[in-house]
Amino acid sequence: MDKIKELLKNKTLLKYILYFFYIIITVGVLFSLLNHSAIRNFFSTIENKTFDVRQNILAPYKKVNKNIVILSADEESYEYLIGKYGEWPISRNIYADIITYLEKQKPAVVAFDLMFVKSLKSSNNADGNLAKNIAKYDNVYTSINFDNQSFDLRKPADLPAYLKADVKNYSDIDLKNSDLNFLNCRVIIDEILNSTKNIGHINLVRGDDGIARDLPPFVLYKGEYYPHLALKVAMKYLEKKEGLKQNDFVINKDLKMQIGKRTIPFTQNGSVILNWYGPSGINSTSTFEYIPLWKVEKSMYENKNLVAYDYFKDKIVYIGTSATSLFDLKSVPTDKIFPGVEIHTTFVNNILDNNFIKRVHPLADIVISLLLSLFVGLIVVRSESTVLSSLIAIFTAIIYSIIATSLMYFFNLWIGIVLQFASILLVFIACYLAKYIMKSRDLEYTYALATTDGLTELYNHRYFQEQMIQNIETCKRYVKSFSLIMIDIDFFKKFNDTYGHQSGDAVLRQVAHILKKNVRSSDIVCRYGGEEMAVILTQTAKEEALITAQKICNSVRENPLKLVNGNNVNVTISLGVSTFPENGETSQEMIKYADDCLYAAKEHGRNQVGNFVKDKS
Repeated sequence: MDKIKELLKNKTLLKYILYFFYIIITVGVLFSLLNHSAIRNFFSTIENKTFDVRQNILAPYKKVNKNIVILSADEESYEYLIGKYGEWPISRNIYADIITYLEKQKPAVVAFDLMFVKSLKSSNNADGNLAKNIAKYDNVYTSINFDNQSFDLRKPADLPAYLKADVKNYSDIDLKNSDLNFLNCRVIIDEILNSTKNIGHINLVRGDDGIARDLPPFVLYKGEYYPHLALKVAMKYLEKKEGLKQNDFVINKDLKMQIGKRTIPFTQNGSVILNWYGPSGINSTSTFEYIPLWKVEKSMYENKNLVAYDYFKDKIVYIGTSATSLFDLKSVPTDKIFPGVEIHTTFVNNILDNNFIKRVHPLADIVISLLLSLFVGLIVVRSESTVLSSLIAIFTAIIYSIIATSLMYFFNLWIGIVLQFASILLVFIACYLAKYIMKSRDLEYTYALATTDGLTELYNHRYFQEQMIQNIETCKRYVKSFSLIMIDIDFFKKFNDTYGHQSGDAVLRQVAHILKKNVRSSDIVCRYGGEEMAVILTQTAKEEALITAQKICNSVRENPLKLVNGNNVNVTISLGVSTFPENGETSQEMIKYADDCLYAAKEHGRNQVGNFVKDKS
């Protein structure tokens, strides 16, 4: 108990404890707000934007795998092919010939980011030719897509068993959530579907803001898992280059899946966050190289040699569209107009580079927020300079954002920024408000010490003089009156000699208490000196002041006072009253008049208001 009392006497320690609780309460309020879905979604949206900013900052320092190339139906190719063949989609015989053309150069993988749905009536045997060429080579892949279209529009197709993935999920990821579980399938033509197992889905996940940041490696359809086309392409490439042999997929309890020596980290919703390499290679050289489809077509049919011989050797060749009119454009963190085919090649590149983004656990963000809050709160507490502490808080936020960006670059870690910044700001404001309140209370306390008598807790003599001057000036300005009562405890010296100074102090405190009880809250009760006290009655005329004085006199006489030894004793007081301006126009004149009345009371027997005696004389 003694140690606790000593700690409580340590005001500095108490201040730090108080600030610590302010920080905890502030951060607690922030996290409780995050339990509301609207606020949580708002924070999540802003956090996603910070991810986009960091990805754009880091993109120039990343390099794509040069063995990935996109054979694209771009604007020029679309115009050329429409002009030559008069229709889009072009005949599937052309795609069959493209496979033959590419396979002569021995590419590692050929992947169609195109949906071969329904037969084209204008092309006889084209579907069969394309299916034959796809099935002929074990490194040619094509795609399907899952959706939730109405069964009235399209009946859900039954897919061959060899297309499904063997997924073992030992994590707490819900792979059956609504973003991954589909009711329908946009199925491709039977000739292809029934002739090859090299088919994967090309679904992607968009945020609430319409930006695609992650992809689902697996989707669920009719209770079975189906792998992404990019995942199958990457595994085929690794099989050829590194001898990878893997038939199943295991997601461990740490939300990670191994592909040979590579690790794919999953998010809680079953997708993977892509590490983006920059704006689209359509209009820049910072990412994947694009080969226009028209150049390959001319090279095949006109021997133009527009593409270097053996250019596609050992490469992953993705065939897709990038023309605006073909509507396969998305928004991603590094570009507003980004072809879907390049999103999938980014997925492939992330697998090959072992380069996915890993979002840290929410608990890590909370711990970081608390540490930053404590640091900023401590700075605010210890610093006497508002400018300095503000600058330190700003630099803390800047340095933290640099660290967060560096961690994303060097370790592919996505740690939060928005929650941390919000914590810093709220704690900074809360601590400054607390500091202001405490400083105000300290000032009030200091002022109270300077103006209050320590024994009686009445105002002291200096404050009395200030209030006298102030009341005189106010009454002069507004032509009003105020009154003063001077009070002296009868035979107080003799009382001290008889009962001791401790009992005398007890009497002074109790008389002071009686005085405060018998006046208004606007009146000012002071200890004038020794056993003498004074009451300034604001806006009070002479007659009312005399009534109050008599009331005080009677109350002191009628209330026994307790001494330190527990005995009760009765005391009396003598009083004198003066009123502004009739008894004086200065504080000295008013005090003198009230004192004269007080001494008149003492000369005529004490225990009375001296004005009645003085006025008669």
